[in-house]
Amino acid sequence: MEVCCDLEVDVNGEETFMVDKNIIASYSGRLCKIFGKSKGTTSTLKVVFHDFPGGAECFELILRFCYNIGRTEITPSNITLLRCAAEFMEMESSLSGTGNLLEQTEKSFEEMRYWSWSELLMVLKQCQRLLPASESSGILERCLDSLVGRLAVTSEVSPCPSTSSPDSSGFRFSFDTKSTESLKTVFSRATWWFEDLLFLSPVLVEMFAKSMVSRKFDHALLSRFLVYYHKSKLYTASSGEKCRIVETVIDMLYVLDKTCVSCKSLFEIHRVALNLKINRSSRNKLENMIGSQLDRATLDNLLVPSPYGMNYLYDVNLVLRFLKAFLRGEFCQVSSMRLNKVATLMDLYIAEVAPDPYLKPSKFHALIVALPESARDSYDEIYRAADMYLEVHSGLSEEEKMKICSALNHEKLSAEAGIHLSQNTKFPSKSAVQALISQQFKLKSLLHATSNTKSCNGSLCRAIEVGNETKKDESVEQVVLYAGKLDLPSDNKNLRAHLQGMQWRVMELEKVCRKMQIQMAKIMKSRAPSQSHTRSLPRLCS
Repeated sequence: MEVCCDLEVDVNGEETFMVDKNIIASYSGRLCKIFGKSKGTTSTLKVVFHDFPGGAECFELILRFCYNIGRTEITPSNITLLRCAAEFMEMESSLSGTGNLLEQTEKSFEEMRYWSWSELLMVLKQCQRLLPASESSGILERCLDSLVGRLAVTSEVSPCPSTSSPDSSGFRFSFDTKSTESLKTVFSRATWWFEDLLFLSPVLVEMFAKSMVSRKFDHALLSRFLVYYHKSKLYTASSGEKCRIVETVIDMLYVLDKTCVSCKSLFEIHRVALNLKINRSSRNKLENMIGSQLDRATLDNLLVPSPYGMNYLYDVNLVLRFLKAFLRGEFCQVSSMRLNKVATLMDLYIAEVAPDPYLKPSKFHALIVALPESARDSYDEIYRAADMYLEVHSGLSEEEKMKICSALNHEKLSAEAGIHLSQNTKFPSKSAVQALISQQFKLKSLLHATSNTKSCNGSLCRAIEVGNETKKDESVEQVVLYAGKLDLPSDNKNLRAHLQGMQWRVMELEKVCRKMQIQMAKIMKSRAPSQSHTRSLPRLCS
């Protein structure tokens, strides 16, 4: 057969091929349409392709197919190239009725389940290189489905395949006679595929993760892969690539069960994200995920430096956003244990930021009131932090000081803290009066509650209470009356002297409480039933 070269083909500017127009056109519907518009032309034609999938390498495979009368060997190493090129060239049939390349590649894809793991990865790499052609042709989706299907099978049959490679035909069940493997070994077996998939681009990782979620794959294992991918890829990635990697990992972690995502890993991702310009949506998702697990955080996690251009030491606004996310997630079913943990953490954080001379009173107040009062059993730590803050910010106005003091729950201050506050010249006088009144009423209610318990045993409790009720009532009445008549600006020194006198009365009442508690304990012990059941005494004094 005589072969001429009457067609010049420029492939993506990479290489130019001189080919026989009739031979190529007999297999390509696309070229037939082009040549149909140029009938009667005798000179050499030239066709320029700007977006030929796979470039010159792939076009050469097509030429071999055409010059070999519609026959070629299709393997996992070239199937993606041939399929994408066949769709681009519209090679659905030939003039001779043979050589349908699309049909041949489809038959080869039907044998995908027999491919080895390494062959499947090879095809997936080609799909990634041929985007978006491989996605539009459906090849990429089929490869990912096959990949996820194999991972799902291995996770269902056993924690891992019998070797580090999934090419092995058999799987080993976890109930081995030698089941003395360490947790580290089990973990490494469950994550054997992590390293193999690091070549995936952020686009493919997103598709892969979504496919895994749709297959109900283990969220904990998937989250570990995403974190591993994030750590591994950042070392060699450019600034722009880092943004895409971080955004993709955040977006995919966000769709997983929140309990399966490590709080420590989220803070590690957040540290990286601070130095990148990731989009606002991904940043909000990351902060919401961290906020939902704030009870698992540590003080070091929260001590994030303030953004560039800000004077204050730590990013207080970030912590406030974490708190909002935590409360928003717990609004419907508040767990007192989790609230208490977060309150303890916040007490440490507030104490850490209190000495910051640039921290505004409004921000300090916002940190204290961000959690409901029920979250704290004691406000002693908050009082100490406020004491430190007022010492550093001695120039605050009386109004600003009162706003900070208004965040204190005087009823949840211990006797020691209340007495200290009543003598603390850094606090407004009105706050000192409130603290002392609160302590007096607390003692009164505790004594009254004690007198009503069954364990009082009549005369002994009445004798103790009668002997001290007068002192208690007099003390309370004196504080209340004095507070009512007090002119704070003019009688400040008199107030301090009076409060010091009231302190001794409070301490006297505390001694009575302790003595009564000891006496009641002795009575209860002597009257305790022979059974092991006992009743706990009310705590009278802190």
